[in-house]
Amino acid sequence: MNQVPSPSAFHYGLIAEALRLIEEAVPEQPGLDEIAARMGFSPAHFQRMFSEWVGVSPKRYMQYLTLDLAKRLLAERFTVLETTMEAGLSSPGRLHDLFVRWEAMSPGAWASGGEGLDIAFGWFDGPFGETLAMGTERGLCGMAFAAETGRAAALADMRGRWPNARFREDPAALAPWVSAAFGGEGEARLALIGAPFQIKVWEALLSVPTGHVTTYSEIARVIGRPKAARAVGTAVGRNPISWLIPCHRALRKSGELGGYHWGLPVKRAMLAWEAARAGA
Repeated sequence: MNQVPSPSAFHYGLIAEALRLIEEAVPEQPGLDEIAARMGFSPAHFQRMFSEWVGVSPKRYMQYLTLDLAKRLLAERFTVLETTMEAGLSSPGRLHDLFVRWEAMSPGAWASGGEGLDIAFGWFDGPFGETLAMGTERGLCGMAFAAETGRAAALADMRGRWPNARFREDPAALAPWVSAAFGGEGEARLALIGAPFQIKVWEALLSVPTGHVTTYSEIARVIGRPKAARAVGTAVGRNPISWLIPCHRALRKSGELGGYHWGLPVKRAMLAWEAARAGA
């Protein structure tokens, strides 16, 4: 497993277990002492470690989950996509406090199932668990999270998107981009491979600022297809570069989280992680 910079030195497996425990314990509202005991640490040591990674205390994180984070974000931090896109914030732009440069490959690369593409892949420790990264010489074309699905399913899912491509395990080729994706130095280059409609939807997602959310219907309106909210939802779900193309920021109009390809616990953790840093 390859390492990438993270806000703390300890392994993500520990914090992933803590996040899961806190999420499952929300109805009980346990105190710090009880959570720390379940994790096998003293309250002071656990609070310090947790706060280093998440940016807020375990109690504050539980409050985000208890207050129905998605609905609160939709009410308070809804993003009007037209403004950000017209301001030139979508490409290139700032995303997750790092610089991301992207370009779309020809629709033919998608239509042919990736025939002729050479795609490197590798596994990395990231802030949301085991992360599968894939990329061409142009940049990252895929990011998946295996915490809920497992390694085998995540790899099969991503390979199935471009069944005719050549795949080789080469994490070193991807490490600099993955490092940048999770807050390290450098530039996270993206290579979007999809149908023209999908790429329009992903471009709109790229313009949603950290700590904000949007809806499927708003995306549909902005891309000029106001009646295509359901098709937008499908395109969001087929986003191959999770996290960097922030499909986790797309919610249902009601404020419900909706689905998430890599598991709702991962989506909830991403939103809470961002909201904590944005002071939601």
